Amino acid sequence: MKLLRVGDAGSERPALLDDDGVTVRDLSGVVGDVDGALLADPAALERIREAAAAGTLPALDAGGLRVGPPLGRIGKIVCIGLNYHDHAAEIGAPLPEEPILFFKAPDTVVGPHDTVLVPRGSEKTDWEVELAVVIGRTARYLGSAEEGLACVAGYATSHDVSERAFQIERGGTWDKGKNCETFNPLGPWLVTADEVPDPQALGLRLWVNGELKQDGTTAQQIFGVGEVVRYVSQFMTLYPGDVINTGTPAGVAMGQPEPKPYLRVGDVVELEVEGLGRQRQVLKGA
Repeated sequence: MKLLRVGDAGSERPALLDDDGVTVRDLSGVVGDVDGALLADPAALERIREAAAAGTLPALDAGGLRVGPPLGRIGKIVCIGLNYHDHAAEIGAPLPEEPILFFKAPDTVVGPHDTVLVPRGSEKTDWEVELAVVIGRTARYLGSAEEGLACVAGYATSHDVSERAFQIERGGTWDKGKNCETFNPLGPWLVTADEVPDPQALGLRLWVNGELKQDGTTAQQIFGVGEVVRYVSQFMTLYPGDVINTGTPAGVAMGQPEPKPYLRVGDVVELEVEGLGRQRQVLKGA
């Protein structure tokens, strides 16, 4: 299933993308929201499937309807740094021996077509298309990558916007450059795991002002999805509704020759993960 949330920010209602890939169906009469509680409830998910099969879900007029983040009440966002062979190579970084972890606050999440704000004082705002993993069952001290995959409820397209000067040149951890407001557009859909048979075979692409900048594949990941979930579960408990951003392929501004083409006010960024939907953001000043 392709689950989404539509409506004004803070007032989104749950919805389902029909099999035709166009029609949006209202789920508010079936479930309260698309969140961790829903993803952890097989009976609720089955109610959605049954209603969709019965053809009883009302269609929504999608014209002018905002698409919000596909997941409400996110618990935490764990991010994996330097997780693609080609990205590590382009910035001259050694391959990590273990996954690099950092966090983004849930309040950085916005809808897939919402405005992204360039922070005040920013000179190095960068783009990163990523595969987001959404957790559907509690994960702690998992013993294998297979167990990690079994805890995944679904996947989404994520934009891990980053301010490189804040991240790298201002001391401390990476978090200063990762948590500016609007720095994690998510969606448009949460695609349930049964529709993604191999998360290591997905294309990722990103364009800036119509120019293709990133064109990669999750096959380039150093640590695959199942291993990432297993690894993270050794250091913290993952709960339904938590999100893991699994890293970005080559093609970011930081990895390009001088003058590096960092994002500016007025730029338009478009990105997609194969089968998970496309985003579009216009950048404005904070």
